[in-house]
Amino acid sequence: MQKVYSVGQVNAYIKNMFVQDFVLNRISVRGEVSNCKYHTSGHIYFSLKDSAGAMACVMFASARKGLAFRLSDGQQVVVQGSVSVYERDGRYQLYAREIRQDGAGILYEQYLKLKQELEEMGMFAREYKKNIPPYVSRLGVVTAPTGAAVRDIINIARRRNPGIQIILYPAKVQGEGAAKSVAEGIQALDRLGVDVMIVGRGGGSIEDLWAFNEELVARAIFACSTPLISAVGHETDTTIADFVADLRAPTPSAAAELAVTDMSGVLSQILEYHRRLSKNFEYRLEAARQKRQQLTLRFKYVSPTRKLWEMQQRLAEDEDRLLRGMKERLGREQHRLEVYIEKLKGLSPLEKLSSGYSVAAVPGQGRLWSVKQLKEGDPVRVYLSDGYIEGRAEKICPATPEGFEKGETDGENRRKGENPGGIFSGTGDNSCQAGR
Repeated sequence: MQKVYSVGQVNAYIKNMFVQDFVLNRISVRGEVSNCKYHTSGHIYFSLKDSAGAMACVMFASARKGLAFRLSDGQQVVVQGSVSVYERDGRYQLYAREIRQDGAGILYEQYLKLKQELEEMGMFAREYKKNIPPYVSRLGVVTAPTGAAVRDIINIARRRNPGIQIILYPAKVQGEGAAKSVAEGIQALDRLGVDVMIVGRGGGSIEDLWAFNEELVARAIFACSTPLISAVGHETDTTIADFVADLRAPTPSAAAELAVTDMSGVLSQILEYHRRLSKNFEYRLEAARQKRQQLTLRFKYVSPTRKLWEMQQRLAEDEDRLLRGMKERLGREQHRLEVYIEKLKGLSPLEKLSSGYSVAAVPGQGRLWSVKQLKEGDPVRVYLSDGYIEGRAEKICPATPEGFEKGETDGENRRKGENPGGIFSGTGDNSCQAGR
């Protein structure tokens, strides 16, 4: 009967075969790193692959001294170690003792080293970056004279600005002497005085793009006084020239769009500004016309001629009112004067005299008001309406509360209290009954 083995026995047997194989115990394998994982334990798990297959790999933490860089996916490496079987899973894997970069990997190390050096020198600093001018008339291009890159730059630049002048410096962009050629092109166009410069090429491997990772090109870009756009490879490709340049474009086509303003858009914007300005001018002109009409009407009202006419009108009206007022005032004053005249007539001595009254006075002393002003024998003058009479006081008879004596008879309708001066008794007997 055929013998039956366990899984563990088979795996152990196969592992023993790997251990006894001299080649598998010390082997170097080249491939691309994928599925790279750094475990918390310090072990590194990854796979090596090429176009024909893949194999599992592990580098234990104890062997990490054999790794001088950080392992990552996509790197081309050479792994030295031994191939053995992991009995638990029944699969074989490469146990790495040393890992070094291969080909492009070495270039990548050089790229990182130079990038760090230039960055520490300040060649990537933002304060050294120049602004790209908005309008360009002379565009300088440093690239290969043939190929898609130069065609794209020229086509896009002329489509965006048909009048632009493009100056091409045909540089070698790949292989030996490429870095020197690119640096000389940058210096030549900078001396020529272009407005903006595009430096770049189409895509390729790291080896194809290496000229733009050279220090010679980086220093030429940094020393360039012309605003410079770097356009190397595709969007995923990044070179040292991209870090030093004033602006980085993902592709040569994008560089042309960044460097050259679309004049059709500018023209459309100008036409729109023209339309707005014309409309605004018409609006302001119409507003000015209306303002002029308003000012003309206002001027008619505030003009000196109109003001003079209005003043003349008001003066005439005031004159009429003044005349009417004067006439009314004169009428009122005349009426008052007439009233006062009548009152004065009532108070006038002459009027009194004309009415049959007389006034007695002492010559040289004035009018008599009281009999006490006289004594018998004093001269007396009696004024009448048509003259006066002079005589002497023959007898002085003061009036009593009852009036004059009843015997008063002068034939002139005398009343009590009349002839208050008591100058003439009129009795004919020179007697006074007052006080008897």
